[in-house]
Amino acid sequence: MKPIPFSPPRIDDKTIEAVTAVLKSGWITTGPQTRGLEDDIRAYTQSGPVLCLNSWTNAVELVLRWFGVGEGDEVLVPAYTYAATANIVVHVGAKPVMVDSLTHSALMDIQKAKLLLSERTKVIMPVDIAGFPVDYDAYMELAKSWGEKFSWKPANAAQEALGRPLVISDAAHSFGAKYKGKRVGSQTDVAGFSFHAVKNLTTAEGGSVSLNLPEHIDSAAVRAALNISALHGQTKDALSKTQAGQWRYDIVEAGFKCNMTDIHAVIGRVELARYEETLQRRKHICNLYASFFSGKELLILPAFSNEYAESSYHLYLLRVAGFSEEQRDAVIRIAAEQGVSLNVHFQPLPLLSFYKNLGYNISDVPNAFAQYQNEISLPVYFDLSNEDTLRVAETVWNAIQEVR
Repeated sequence: MKPIPFSPPRIDDKTIEAVTAVLKSGWITTGPQTRGLEDDIRAYTQSGPVLCLNSWTNAVELVLRWFGVGEGDEVLVPAYTYAATANIVVHVGAKPVMVDSLTHSALMDIQKAKLLLSERTKVIMPVDIAGFPVDYDAYMELAKSWGEKFSWKPANAAQEALGRPLVISDAAHSFGAKYKGKRVGSQTDVAGFSFHAVKNLTTAEGGSVSLNLPEHIDSAAVRAALNISALHGQTKDALSKTQAGQWRYDIVEAGFKCNMTDIHAVIGRVELARYEETLQRRKHICNLYASFFSGKELLILPAFSNEYAESSYHLYLLRVAGFSEEQRDAVIRIAAEQGVSLNVHFQPLPLLSFYKNLGYNISDVPNAFAQYQNEISLPVYFDLSNEDTLRVAETVWNAIQEVR
């Protein structure tokens, strides 16, 4: 029986032809395709200015640096997330303040977040787990109400202009999801998307930020500043320098090197042009799983919509009530022996050695641990057939019965 991988990218003749055309064009670094992808994302999400870079990680880290986040500052992040969310806070010298999950969901508990706000809070960064958006309006209200308890002490011009904590939605999983009827990307000060190889929309490696700052802050100017930071502090990118007589540039800061290339961008443009088809296929796969697992003892099925949001169907997070980590891992091993690849999303940050060694303790976030210990991520990708979807479901269910 053929193996079923966990999440291969959709690569077909359209993708190959588009990449080949870029290679033949002679322009393979940041250029017209990258700028075109930024325009495409902005139109799709109806957001403010968009900057595409080589990863979500670098894109959002540059935002933290622009906002002046540094030593002595705190950033609220969920304990239940991938390490990148907290790693970038450490990169800039600030402290990640880890917030527990809801009791019924892996999403960050906003009531617990309120209790962890302090005078040092500079950024609030909730995460859309598995493609399901958090309640963005509630987090924006939380940031705006911060000043009712604390006094804002700006460290740079950006902080002075905003006058409150910045809200960055870690929307790495949720491109194409909807919040109150509108696609994700425009609801918070900044939204960060990931286009890694396993994401719904991929550029192989890549990410973007959408800037939706208050009207008195020029989001286009902020995008331009971030773009300079992403190119070693250089005032002109390669495309601008090719214009007649425009070779001269300046270096205005010791920046970084994290631009996106046109080779990567064109993959994303192909995917975005057919993204609604991708979303519908992923939704169908999730519905097939739900139909199979519905009513089966012990199983806790994921939600994909509620009164304010609809998921992007990025992951199918199945939980087995009462199972321990060891039992969950046994299910994954049994399925692997039968050619079915499963995964886990995610290990809460306090379980990881780096954060353990910094003093974070999993006992402080019991809901996050409870969500994690019996979670199994099932394959969801465009080319997964109906037959293979049902094979995955049957394999998982039989493995659960065997372990039980």
